[in-house]
Amino acid sequence: AKGRRVAANKKSKAETKHAHLFKKTPKDFRIGRSVQPKQNLSRFVKWPRYIRIQRQKAILKQRLRVPPAVNQFTNTIDKNQAMTLFKLLAKYRPENRKEKQERLKAIAEEKVKNAKSGNKDKPKVLKYGLNHITSLVESRKAKLVVIAHDVDPIEMVIWLPTLCRKMK
Repeated sequence: AKGRRVAANKKSKAETKHAHLFKKTPKDFRIGRSVQPKQNLSRFVKWPRYIRIQRQKAILKQRLRVPPAVNQFTNTIDKNQAMTLFKLLAKYRPENRKEKQERLKAIAEEKVKNAKSGNKDKPKVLKYGLNHITSLVESRKAKLVVIAHDVDPIEMVIWLPTLCRKMK
């Protein structure tokens, strides 16, 4: 009939109750109690020296007033400018031994054919190295000076832009 409830079996309730061998106790994570759950412990890791230094350097740059001479090395060129720069530099890259031999051989053959030949200059190539670049800038022979922004220690090149402006 409608609305009638079926009486619950009393036996089924009695069967479900059974004595636990191990009593359930809540976990307690205080000292000397339950084992601590797995946590991210990366902040306690002893990081390699270069990682610690670069992190400290980044924090110092945020918190201190960086002098303009140092701050100018935070500016970098974008990818398009870098690609055009590298294309330009690739045109003037130094020749290897084989290319130099071929060039000298061609000049020698031309000399043999023509008794009087114009004095050919060396091809214009990239110059690199701090001391070499410095001497070129001081003698006003450098046309373009490119400095990497991530030189470490920065003291190596911090004076170079000033020297270039002075020798303009």
